[in-house]
Amino acid sequence: MGSPPSSLQEAQRGRAASHSRALTLPSALHFASSLLLTRAGATVHEACTFDDTSEGAVHYFYDESGVRRSYTFGLAGGGYENPVGQQGEQAANGAWDRHSHSSSFHSTDVPEAAGSLNLLQPRPVVLQGMQVRRVPLEIPEFDLLDQDSLHESQEQTLMEEAPPRAQHSYKYWLLPGRWTSVRYERLALLALLDRTRGLVENILGVGLSSLVAFLGYLLLLKGFFTDIWVFQFCLVIASCQYSLLKSVQPDAASPMHGHNWVIAYSRPVYFCICCLLIWLLDALGSAQPFPPVSLYGLTLFSASFFFCARDVATVFTLCFPFVFLLGLLPQVNTCLMYLLEQIDMHGFGGTAATSPLTAVFSLSRSLLAAALLYGFCLGAIKTPWPEQHVPVLFSVFCGLLVALSYHLSRQSSDPTVLWSLIRSKLFPELEERSLETARAEPPDPLPDKMRQSVREVLHSDLVMCVVIAVLTFAISASTVFIALKSVLGFVLYALAGAVGFFTHYLLPQLRKQLPWFCLSQPVLKPLEYSQYEVRGAAQVMWFEKLYAGLQCVEKYLIYPAVVLNALTVDAHTVVSHPDKFCLYCRALLMTVAGLKLLRSAFCCPPQQYLTLAFTVLLFHFDYPRLSQGFLLDYFLMSLLCSKLWDLLYKLRFVLTYIAPWQITWGSAFHAFAQPFAVPHSAMLFVQALLSALFSTPLNPLLGSAVFIMSYARPLKFWERDYNTKRVDHSNTRLVTQLDRNPGADDNNLNSIFYEHLTRSLQHTLCGDLVLGRWGNYGPGDCFVLASDYLNALVHLIEVGNGLVTFQLRGLEFRGTYCQQREVEAITEGVEEDEGCCCCEPGHLPRVLSFNAAFGQRWLAWEVTASKYVLEGYSISDNNAASMLQVFDLRKILITYYVKSIIYYVSRSPKLEAWLSHEGIATALRPVRAPGYADSDPTFSLSVDEDYDLRLSGLSLPSFCAVHLEWIQYCASRRGQPVDQDWNSPLVTLCFGLCVLGRRALGTASHSMSASLEPFLYGLHALFKGDFRITSPRDEWVFADMDLLHRVVAPGVRMALKLHQDHFTSPDEYEEPAALYDAIAANEERLVISHEGDPAWRSAILSNTPSLLALRHVLDDASDEYKIIMLNRRHLSFRVIKVNRECVRGLWAGQQQELVFLRNRNPERGSIQNAKQALRNMINSSCDQPLGYPIYVSPLTTSLAGSHPQLRALWGGPVSLGAIARWLLHSWERLHKGCGAGCNSGGNVDDSDCGGGGGGSGLTSLASNPPLAQPTPENTAGGGDQPLPPGPAWGPRPSLSGSGDGRPPPLLQWPPPRLPGPSPASPAPTEGPRPSRPPGPGLLSSEGPSGKWSLGGRKGLGGSEGEPASGSPKGSTPKSQAPLDLSLSPDINTDALPSRAAQDFPCLDGSAAESGTPTGALGDWPAPAEEQESPAAQPLLEHQY
Repeated sequence: MGSPPSSLQEAQRGRAASHSRALTLPSALHFASSLLLTRAGATVHEACTFDDTSEGAVHYFYDESGVRRSYTFGLAGGGYENPVGQQGEQAANGAWDRHSHSSSFHSTDVPEAAGSLNLLQPRPVVLQGMQVRRVPLEIPEFDLLDQDSLHESQEQTLMEEAPPRAQHSYKYWLLPGRWTSVRYERLALLALLDRTRGLVENILGVGLSSLVAFLGYLLLLKGFFTDIWVFQFCLVIASCQYSLLKSVQPDAASPMHGHNWVIAYSRPVYFCICCLLIWLLDALGSAQPFPPVSLYGLTLFSASFFFCARDVATVFTLCFPFVFLLGLLPQVNTCLMYLLEQIDMHGFGGTAATSPLTAVFSLSRSLLAAALLYGFCLGAIKTPWPEQHVPVLFSVFCGLLVALSYHLSRQSSDPTVLWSLIRSKLFPELEERSLETARAEPPDPLPDKMRQSVREVLHSDLVMCVVIAVLTFAISASTVFIALKSVLGFVLYALAGAVGFFTHYLLPQLRKQLPWFCLSQPVLKPLEYSQYEVRGAAQVMWFEKLYAGLQCVEKYLIYPAVVLNALTVDAHTVVSHPDKFCLYCRALLMTVAGLKLLRSAFCCPPQQYLTLAFTVLLFHFDYPRLSQGFLLDYFLMSLLCSKLWDLLYKLRFVLTYIAPWQITWGSAFHAFAQPFAVPHSAMLFVQALLSALFSTPLNPLLGSAVFIMSYARPLKFWERDYNTKRVDHSNTRLVTQLDRNPGADDNNLNSIFYEHLTRSLQHTLCGDLVLGRWGNYGPGDCFVLASDYLNALVHLIEVGNGLVTFQLRGLEFRGTYCQQREVEAITEGVEEDEGCCCCEPGHLPRVLSFNAAFGQRWLAWEVTASKYVLEGYSISDNNAASMLQVFDLRKILITYYVKSIIYYVSRSPKLEAWLSHEGIATALRPVRAPGYADSDPTFSLSVDEDYDLRLSGLSLPSFCAVHLEWIQYCASRRGQPVDQDWNSPLVTLCFGLCVLGRRALGTASHSMSASLEPFLYGLHALFKGDFRITSPRDEWVFADMDLLHRVVAPGVRMALKLHQDHFTSPDEYEEPAALYDAIAANEERLVISHEGDPAWRSAILSNTPSLLALRHVLDDASDEYKIIMLNRRHLSFRVIKVNRECVRGLWAGQQQELVFLRNRNPERGSIQNAKQALRNMINSSCDQPLGYPIYVSPLTTSLAGSHPQLRALWGGPVSLGAIARWLLHSWERLHKGCGAGCNSGGNVDDSDCGGGGGGSGLTSLASNPPLAQPTPENTAGGGDQPLPPGPAWGPRPSLSGSGDGRPPPLLQWPPPRLPGPSPASPAPTEGPRPSRPPGPGLLSSEGPSGKWSLGGRKGLGGSEGEPASGSPKGSTPKSQAPLDLSLSPDINTDALPSRAAQDFPCLDGSAAESGTPTGALGDWPAPAEEQESPAAQPLLEHQY
C-alpha cells in the first residue's frame, strides 16, 4: 500500500510523472484520499457505508450508461434518485470529493493551502444490481484552469472502462439430465418466490394448489356463482394459489415477524375446507338424509337449514380477501387447537389445552369416555321401566358416569408427565438413558416431584372411582329420584343456589380488600393482615376451612345429586314417551350433557350456581313450554352463560377503557380517534357480540378508543412456546465469559427470582385457590402479584379438579416511568380519599368516600388480597464501591482473604498430599531463606497487613507475625496432627497460597489496586473464578488445580462475606475460635457463588436459606458493583385480579401493531400508562419481541396435594397403602381394647391412657403407684440380649404401660421385639413348640391376649428387644419389658422415619421393593398347638 506524500510538491511531481496511465491499485485510492479536503458549509449527509440508510443519507453510484447518480434516503426507508448533473455539477463534484464512500480507509488532513486539490477524486464505488465493484479511475494532468474538462474526461473514462454487469442464473432441474436456466439474482428470486427447503413442502404446495384448482372448478361447474361473483371467486382462487408461491409479509394473523411457513398454507387450506363445506351442505340439502328436528323452536336438519348454511359459507368464501386483510382467521394449527379446545370444553366439560397435541389427546379421551357411556345409556332407555323402579343398567350407567367424570376432571390435558411415569415403569432403559445424558447438569427435583404427585393422584383415583361408582349405583338403584320426583328437584335447586351464593359471592366479597367497593377494609381478615412484615407461613383461618368445606359439599354432593336427578327424570320421561324423541339422539344428548355438567361442577364450581339459577328461572317459570328436559336445558344454559360472561367482561373493558373522564391519550392519534369512536358505538356492540360468540379478543387499534375484533385464540393465547432462556456459564463459551461477561444485565440476573417464584407457586397456588385466598377464579383469569420489587402477571390456563396450569410473566425490577405509575396505582391505598365530587366532606369509619368508591368501579382490576404470603427470597444489595472506598476497608478484606485461604488449606482432605508433594516443596523452599521477600508491585503497605516495610515486600517472618496464631488454631481443629512451626511445610504452603492469591488479585486489577475501579474489577474477576497466573513464581500451583478450585477461589468469596459482616460487628471475629466457627457456619448454610454459575440457579431452586454474590451491573448509564444478599423467607404480595378480556385485548393489539402494522416506535402510544387498565404492565408482559418481560415461565401445573396446609386439613391421598395403614391402626386399637376389657372391667379409653405396667400384668392406672425415676444403677443392665434358639416364632410384644403415673408414650411403630427370657422368668410348663418356616407374617397366630395378634417388630429408635421409649427401664425384668401399642389419634404415619417405613407393612408392594420381608395377609401359617409364652404368663395369671 502506498503512503501519503510528505508535501504538496511531491504530490504534484508524482501525478505529472503518471499523466498517461491509470491508477488501478488500492495505493492509488489511498493516495487520492489523502489529498481530499473538507469543504466548509456543506449540508449534504453522505453515507459512509452501504448500510447507512438513515434519513437524508446520500449514496453515489454509476448506472448502466456510466452516468453518475445519487440516491437520497427518506423517511421509512423510501427515497429518491437523481442524476448528479441535476443537482449542480460543481456541488456534486465537491460532495463526491469529500469522502470515499464505503472504503476501508479514512482521509487524512491536508493543509489549507492546497484548496484546489479537492478536484482529485478517489475511485468511486459502482452499485450494479446487488453487486459492488470499484471502477478504475485515471488521474489526468493537474490543471487548475480546466476543471470542467477534468470532470468530463473522468466520466468518459468511467463509461469506457466499466465492464458490463455480470448475469446470474440458476439451474432448475426439470427431468433427469435436463436443466433450464432461471436468469434471476438470488435476492430478486427470493423477492419473487418463497424458498422451499424440503421435498415435503414441495409436494404439499403442489398438492394444495391442485386441490384449490379442482375444488374451485367443481363449484364453478355446479353454478354456485354467477355474474360478477365468478370473477370474485376466481380472484380468491388466484390469491390462494399465489400464497403458496409467495407468502404475505406481513400477515395480519401471523404471530411472528418475517416468513411464516404456516401462514403460507393457511389460505389454501381454509379455501379447501370452505369449498368442501359448500358442496357437502348443498348435497345434504338436496338429499335430506335426516328427518327435521325441532329444538327450542328451531327446526334443524331441514332443507332450508342446509341451504341457508351453504349460502353463509359461500358469502364467507367470497369475502376471503377482506377476512385475511383484517386477520380474522388464525393460522391453521392455531385454528385446529382452538376448535378442538372449544369442542372439548363446551361439549364434554374438558379443560383448556396447552398445545395442538394436548388438544387432540384431551378430546380423544373425552370421546372415548362418551362412547363407553353411550352404550349403557342406550341400553337402559331402550327397555321399558317398571313402575317406581330404576333398571340396573341405568344405575350402572349413573355410577360409571360420575366415576369417569371425577377421574377426567382430575387429569391434566397434557399427557407429558403421565407418559414419563408410564415410560419409567414399562421402559426403564429409556429412562436410564435420558438420565445419563442429563447427568452433566445439576439435577432438577421438579420432574420427580411431578411424577410423584401424578402417581398419588392415580392411586387415589383407583380407590375413589370405585367408591364413587358403588355409592352412586346404590343411590340410583334406591329409586329415591323417582319417588321424590315432585319435590326433590326444587329442594336440590334451592340448596345449590343458597350454598353457591354464600360460598362464591358472600364469602369472597367479605374477604376482598374493598368489599362491594364500599368498605375500606375486608370484613374477614387473615391473621397476617395487621402485620407490617410477615414472619411465617399464612395461618389457615376458620373461614378458609369453611370455604374449602362448602366447595367439597358442592362438588361431591349437591351437583352430582342435581345431575343424577335430572338424568333419572329425563330417562323416565323418554321411556314413557318413546315417540317424542329419537332414542339414539336422546341417549347421546344425555350422555354428553351429563358428562359435561359433572366435569364442569368438579372443575369450576364458582360459576355453577348462577347457571343453575338461570336455568330454573328461564325454563320453569318464564318459558316452560320451551323446555326439552332439565338436563338439556341445563346443558344449553351452561353454553349460553359462558358466552354471556365473556360479553360482560368485554363490555366492562370497553367502557372502562374509553370512559371520557379517565382516558389517557398516549399519542396524537388517540386524541384524533376518540371523537370518531362515538358514532360507531353500535358497530362496537356488534363486534362485542361476535367476539363473545367466537371467543376472540376485542383489541384497541394502536391503543386508541377504536376497537376491532381479532382472530380466535385458545385460552393459552400465545401460539409460540416462548420461554426465557437464562444466560449463564452453562450455555456460553468460555472466551465470552472472560471477555464480555454475557448476561451481566440486571434483567437476566433477576430472572432467577421469578423462576423461584414460579416453583413456589407450583407448590401452593392450587391449594391457595381452593382456600379462597385469590377470590373467585376460572380458566383464562389473569392476576398480578405485586411486592416491593417483584411484579408478575399470572395467567391461569387450565383449571381442573385439584390442579391448575398457569404461566408466570415477570416484569422488570426497575421498570419504566409508566410501569412505576401503574405499580403505584395498584399498591396505594384509597382510604385517605375524603372527596365527594368537588368537595371533601369526609367519610364514615371503614367506609370509602364517594369519589373513591366511584373511581374503584371504573377500573379493569380489583385488589382481592393485600397480604398474600408466599415463600421467596428477600433481596438486599449494597454498593461495593462504598464498602471498599478507603484503604482501611480494603485492608480488612485482604486480611479476611488471607485467613480464609488458611482456613480452607487446613480443612482440605488433601493437605497431607500437598505437604508431601516434592514439586510444591521445591518451589516453596526459597521462601524460608533469610531476607526473602516477594516484592511484587501489587503489594503495598496500605492494603496488606503483613507487608514487610524493611524488605519492601511480603516475607515469611512478617506473615507469621500476623497469621501464625490463626494457622496454629486452624491446625489444632484438624483431626490429624500437623506440624505448626513457623518454618513448617504447612506455614510455607499457606504463605505461598496467600501470596499467590493476592498477586492474582493484583493481576486481575491490572496492577492498579490503588484505584477503586480496577480493584473492584479484579475482585469481581476472582469472584467468578477468573484466575490469571502470570508470574513464574506461582506456576507451582499447577501441580494440583484443587489448590485454586478448593482453596483460593472459595477464599475470596468467603472473605467478601466476612467483610460484609464486619460492618455489623467489627470486633466479632477478633478471636480465632469465633472466626473459625463463623466460617464453618457460613460454609454450611450459605452459598457464595457468581450469578453466572449454574450452581447459583441450582441453589436458589433448591431453597437454600442464604446466598451471596458480587454483581457487576453494566447498564447504559451505570457501571457499578453490588453485593447481593439473599435470605429465604415468606414475602407479602398484593393479589390484583385483572379483567381477562382486558389482558387478551391488549395482547392482541400489541401483536397487530408490531407485527402487522410494524410500528417500531419505542414510545408508541399503546404502551403509555393507563392506570384504569394497567396498559403498560400488560403490554410489557407480552412475549418478546412484542413485550419485554425478564422471565416467562413454561406452562406449570400446580396440584392441590402439594399444598402442606390443605394436605393437613384434608389428610393425605386415599390409596391402598393408606387404607392398609388405617386398618392396621384400627386393629392395634381393637387389640389393645380387647386386652384391656378382659382386665378388671377396663375399656378402650383406659387402655389408650396407659393402664397397667410392671410384671403383675395389665391393671388400671389408678391401681398402680408411681415408680421411682430410672437411675444409672437400675438401667445399667438394660442391654439387649438375643433371643434363645428355639422354634422359629416371630417375636411378640408385651402389652403394658408405664407405671409411674405419667401418660404412656406414643406408639413407636414397628414395636420393639421382646428380649429373651431371663433366668428369673418363669419357665414354660410345656415343651417347645414345633418349628415352622422362618419369616414372621404380618399377624402371628397367637398373642398375649389370645390368637391372631401382631408379631413384634423393631422400634423407631432402638434395636430389637429395646423397651419402648419413655417407659422406665429396670422396672420389669427383661422378659417382661413393657410396651405400649396404643396409637395416638394425632399421629401421622406418613411422618415416620424411613427405617420404620421400611418395616411397616404395605399393601401396594412398596415393602417388597424396599427389601424388607413382610408377610402377606393371605399367607398365615397354620396354627399349631397352643402354648403360653413367657411374655404372656403374667397376663394369664392375672386373668385366671
